[in-house]
Amino acid sequence: MTKRLMLLPALLLVCSALQAKVEMPSLFSDNMVLQQKAQVALWGTATGKKVTITPSWTKNKTIVSPDSDGKWFARVETPSAGGPYEICFSDGEKLVLKNVMIGEVWLCSGQSNMDMPMRGWGGQPVEHATECILNAKPEVPIRVIDFHKKAAKPIRETKGSWQEHTPEMVYEVSATAYFFAQQLYQTLNVPVGIITADWGGSTIEAWISRDILEKEFPGEFETTLLDTDNIEKRDHKTPAIFYNGMISPLIPFTFKGILWYQGEANRGRAKQYIKLQPRLVKMLREEFQNPDAPFYFVQIAPYAYRHPDQFTSGYFVEAQQKTLELIPHSGMVPTVDLGNLNFIHPPKKMEVGKRLAMLALVNDYGLKGINPNPPTYKSVVFEDGKARVSFKADHVGLLPAKVPVSGFELAGEDRVFHPATAVANKNEVVVECPEVPAPVAVRYCFRNWGEGTLFSANGIPVPPFRTDSWDDLKQ
Repeated sequence: MTKRLMLLPALLLVCSALQAKVEMPSLFSDNMVLQQKAQVALWGTATGKKVTITPSWTKNKTIVSPDSDGKWFARVETPSAGGPYEICFSDGEKLVLKNVMIGEVWLCSGQSNMDMPMRGWGGQPVEHATECILNAKPEVPIRVIDFHKKAAKPIRETKGSWQEHTPEMVYEVSATAYFFAQQLYQTLNVPVGIITADWGGSTIEAWISRDILEKEFPGEFETTLLDTDNIEKRDHKTPAIFYNGMISPLIPFTFKGILWYQGEANRGRAKQYIKLQPRLVKMLREEFQNPDAPFYFVQIAPYAYRHPDQFTSGYFVEAQQKTLELIPHSGMVPTVDLGNLNFIHPPKKMEVGKRLAMLALVNDYGLKGINPNPPTYKSVVFEDGKARVSFKADHVGLLPAKVPVSGFELAGEDRVFHPATAVANKNEVVVECPEVPAPVAVRYCFRNWGEGTLFSANGIPVPPFRTDSWDDLKQ
């Protein structure tokens, strides 16, 4: 009897060790990429009293204690880019993440133009996708994890797994995100991790928390739509539905920056968007504890929208550009030269991804020799029946120079715009039109459909703009 009593504590220890188990969200899996030279966030649950974290890149161990619910959180220092590594988590039973790379990690979000995969959609291909799929090799350290989830309330876990650079992965990955990652890898020669969280047709308010929408935009959004037993019945425009399902589970994962390609679904609410996009960025930076995270976004591209001659898109891309002044450490990619009259999803995603990469490479990685920013409208002078439009541009000036370019329009006091002839010389464009002998306003590619023809020396197009302040928006 005495021996049995003496053996009981030892047996309990053995049973406890057998039951001990560390579990982590699917965000942490084999093949993942962690941000280099950072205090990266790691979290999960455990049944033991302590969790010991042992990365293979260091001899140092991190030990944390789970709370009463078994939840634990830790920050671990990562080295310079490299790998593959392993990370061992143990509370008596080991969980080992294998083939972990250290490099640059970016969160990519938005609606269908971010969601659009390399394989394309019916009748809507992605240019250059086939060669990228054919040439994909696992040893190229570009890794991707994708999330696609609606939720009525903020959740802490959703399904996903990190994928290596195989043809199958490239076939399914977001084309915009992939071309960005490809350029980053080619220039920096470090592993690149891409987290994609996107949904076709989603509005920007679907990515902002319910609490913020109700407190800071009272009466503007129907947040009670989330109060349902079957969230799948709610569509992609439901406020906070993707914040709950795809942003909340990631918090507070450590990444370098954010890419955002969204706007078509908010196109008719330009004035409101000027407030919403900066608030989205502030929320993301606060919740991910990354106050200086770069934010790079894509302007919506020209498209017919059933009424190609209307100005709705012009007002919206103008609103997008205005947010640059309101969001520190932000950048914008114009797509006025990449649109398609018949498809809302332009096939030239390589150009979009590379322009996003140019912003990051110059602003965040110190690349010299290129200017990733577009030339922008500065001022206008009307004289002798002409408009002389000045631009903020680099020393090379606007291209093509000294030849007519299209997309410009002039209006007189009647506010009727007519196509005009325009010629660039250095940082100035002279615009004239016989039908408008006394112009008072210039617009460039400001309608729903237009084709950008004016560029910087680095191939970045001049965004749509107007010199007037006429307000005919009914918002």
